[in-house]
Amino acid sequence: MNSLLFSLPIFALLALSGCGDDGFSDEGATLSGGDGETSGQTTNATGDGDGDWEEDGGDGDPGTGDGDGDNGDGDGDSDTGDGDGDGDGDEDESESESESETGEPLCNDVDDVVLYLSPDDSNSMSSPVQVRERVLTDGSGSLSGVPVRVWEFMNYYGFDYPAAEDGELALFASMQQIEAQEATWQLQLAVSSEVMTPAERPPMNIVLALDTSGSMNGEPMNLLKETCRAIAANLALGDTVSIVEWDTENVWTLAGYPVTGPNDPVLSEKIEELAAGGGTDLNGGLVSGYELAQQTYDINMLNRIVLISDGGANAGVTDIDLIAENAVFGGSDGIYMVGVGVAKDSTYNDKLMNDVTDAGKGASVFVPNDAEAWSVFGDNFENTMAIAGRNVQVELTMPPGFEIVKFSGEEFSSDPKEVEPQHLAPNDAMVFHQQVETCAPEDIDDTAEITVVATWEDPWTFESKEVMQTWTFGELAGMDQGLLLKGAAVLAYAESLKAYQKAQNDAQKTAALSAAFAAMSPAQAARPNDTDLLEIAMILAQLNP
Repeated sequence: MNSLLFSLPIFALLALSGCGDDGFSDEGATLSGGDGETSGQTTNATGDGDGDWEEDGGDGDPGTGDGDGDNGDGDGDSDTGDGDGDGDGDEDESESESESETGEPLCNDVDDVVLYLSPDDSNSMSSPVQVRERVLTDGSGSLSGVPVRVWEFMNYYGFDYPAAEDGELALFASMQQIEAQEATWQLQLAVSSEVMTPAERPPMNIVLALDTSGSMNGEPMNLLKETCRAIAANLALGDTVSIVEWDTENVWTLAGYPVTGPNDPVLSEKIEELAAGGGTDLNGGLVSGYELAQQTYDINMLNRIVLISDGGANAGVTDIDLIAENAVFGGSDGIYMVGVGVAKDSTYNDKLMNDVTDAGKGASVFVPNDAEAWSVFGDNFENTMAIAGRNVQVELTMPPGFEIVKFSGEEFSSDPKEVEPQHLAPNDAMVFHQQVETCAPEDIDDTAEITVVATWEDPWTFESKEVMQTWTFGELAGMDQGLLLKGAAVLAYAESLKAYQKAQNDAQKTAALSAAFAAMSPAQAARPNDTDLLEIAMILAQLNP
C-alpha cells in the first residue's frame, strides 16, 4: 500500500520528446500506437474529474475527443490525426518542419530525452478499493460511476522494494524488452523510503474534521467512528488531538488535547458520543477545522487534518484555495489533509473528496468496512500519516529517440515546472511503470543507459537532497523481473477496467479484460503467493462474462 466540485489547474498536453516534441501524459494514457489512441500536439485539454482528458476538436486538434481522452477511432491501428479535427489521419497539404516527407515525426537520435515524472500522493488509493467493493462485496458486474485512476492502483497494491537508509531515499529499476517488438520495452522505476516504526515516528498534532450531517446516519457514521477508533489506538504520549464536528454548524469538542497514550479515555468518549443530524456544509467544516489547526499548530510536530465524510456537500462552497494555502501554512511543513471517504461507493462523492485532498497535498482513501479502517489507520498508521520525503521529484534520462507510450503515473513532462512534486510516506515506495519505445532501435544495445535522479526535501530540516543512479540496458534486463511483471499486471488491470466501463456487450467486456488476463499470467508465475495478484484475479474472474 503506499490518490469534485472544482478542478485544479491542468497543464496543457504536449507532444512527447524523443520521436516528437515535448510531452505530457495522464492516467496511463497510451500516447502513440497500439490501442487506437492517437499522438500529436494537443491543446485546450481539460480534466473531466476522473483523470481522463476531454479535448476540443476542430482546427489544430488531432481528431475529435470523445470525452474520455481517446482521440483514436478505436480500431487499434494507431492512426495519427491530421489536425483537422476529423481524426482520419490524412496528410495536410503543407507539412511542418518537424515531419519527414512521409509525414512521420523526424527521429531525434542525437539528444538525450529528459522527462520529469509524478504520481499522485503515494497514499492516494481510493479508486481500487471502490472497484473491489463494487465487484467482490456487492457482487456487481457494473463499474458505472466508479473512478479508475491508474496511479492509485500502483499506490494501493504493494511493491516490496528494499527500504532506504534512515533519512534517505533509494532508487530501483528493471527493464524487459516486449516480445517481438525490437523498439519497445517495459521499464519500472521505484523510489523507496525509510522504515519508520511506531516508536520512531515524530509526535503528531491531528485535527479530526468529522462530518456529522444527516447523510452520515447509519453505516457511514459507524465507519467514521471505527476510523477514529483506529486512529486513537495508534496515538502515543506526546500527540495532540482536536475535533471539529460539522453539519451546517461547527462545534469544537476538543482543542489541542494532549492524549495520554493509545485509546485515551477522554478521546474515546468523544468518539462514542458522535451522532449524525443536520445539513452538510463541507466548506464551513473545513474553514472551522483549519482555524482550529492553525490555533493548535506546532512546528515541532506533524500537523494533520483528517477529513472524514461521505463527500455529500449540499451547503456552502468548497474553497480549494483555502485548502491549498493551509498545505503550506507557516511556510514550513504545512497542515496536510488526509481525506477519508465513508459511504457506499454508489453514493460516495469521490470527485469532491479527491479534489480537496489533492489541494491539501495529502492522501485520499476510501473506507467501506471496519477492516479497511484498521488497515489504513492501524497496520499502516505511519505510512498514512507521516512523511519521509517532501516534494519528491523524479527525473528520467533516456537515450536519444525514446519516448514514453504508456505511463502509470499521474503526469510527466519535459518541463519540470509542469510536474507537481509529491510527498513520499515512510514504509512506502513511489512506483512508475511505463512502456518506452525508440524511433532508432538500431542504435540500442546492452550498453545503452538510463539515469534516474530523485530530489526531495528533508521533512524536518527542509534540506534539499538528491540521489542518482545510472544503469545499462543489460543491467536492467538482468534484474529480478518479478516486481516489473507485477507492475505490468496492475497497469493492465486498471486500463482494462477503463475499457470495460465503455463496453456495450459481453463480447466487448471480454475483449476489454483480455490484456489484464494476459499480463496476470506471467506475473502470477513469477509471484504465485502474491495476495494482491490473487485479489486482482478474483475481481477479473467476477467481471468476466
